[in-house]
Amino acid sequence: MRISNFWTLMEDEFGSGYAYVLANQLALTSLGGRTVNEALADHFEPREVWGAVCDAQDVPAERRLGKDVAPASGRDPVIDG
Repeated sequence: MRISNFWTLMEDEFGSGYAYVLANQLALTSLGGRTVNEALADHFEPREVWGAVCDAQDVPAERRLGKDVAPASGRDPVIDG
């Protein structure tokens, strides 16, 4: 996961303002009590940090991969063949 994808997931799930509050203040027990920003600065993989945030904030499994995005063409290759 790229860091840009990580921040997109954070903003989509928590809102553009609150995502950054969480990043500064939420202590992630599974990452040694580090905040999101500390964990990323300490070179934890963004995917691991995202998983820790989801666990700590009880993000449901169906939302952990982010929002569904329609194909650019407006067609869904699975549905439209």
